[in-house]
Amino acid sequence: MTAAALVAAGPRTAAEPHRAERVRGHPVTEPVRRHAAADVVTAPVRISDAATVRLLRPGDRVDVIAAEDPSTGGGARVLARGVRVTKVPEPLEGASESGALVVLSVPRTTAARLVGASATARLAVTLC
Repeated sequence: MTAAALVAAGPRTAAEPHRAERVRGHPVTEPVRRHAAADVVTAPVRISDAATVRLLRPGDRVDVIAAEDPSTGGGARVLARGVRVTKVPEPLEGASESGALVVLSVPRTTAARLVGASATARLAVTLC
């Protein structure tokens, strides 16, 4: 048992002091950056495809993508990554042609990007 623990820990070297406490063989990922509560706002966002919104539930994590008209040279860009769905309001009757609303918990600066992009682009989400 002790030998297995030593092998899993791997050698520590002076050249890599910052890696001294990490287990060898496991990828190191950056921790998820947490935002202060005051920096996070609730943002209602209209998603172009109402059927996609019906797949969402509160607590889901999504990426929000803006797709601009390709005939005018526009492309697609990711506006928000891994943001939390807080609410999926019931759609209004007959409003599916204009998309559907989803409420997201996002950093304040991201909310401003979402609102700005929704004026010129169609917004879509992908589940994370």
